[in-house]
Amino acid sequence: MTELQERLLRIPDVYRSGATDGRYDATLSAAVARFQLWYGIRGDETGVYGDDTRLALESRTGEPAG
Repeated sequence: MTELQERLLRIPDVYRSGATDGRYDATLSAAVARFQLWYGIRGDETGVYGDDTRLALESRTGEPAG
C-alpha cells in the first residue's frame, strides 16, 4: 500500500493526508475515489484500487521512487 500512497502523492490534491503508512483506510479510499472521479475511471468500484485504477495511476506516475 505504500507504493499506492506514494503514487497518489504525485497527483496534486488527490491524497490530502500524505501518510505513507501502508494502511488502506478511509482516507486512502477517498483519495482513490477522487483519482477515479478526476480521471474518469469506471472499471473498478468507487474507492477500490483495482486493475483499471492501478493501470491508470501507473501510467500517470511512472516508477515509484526508491
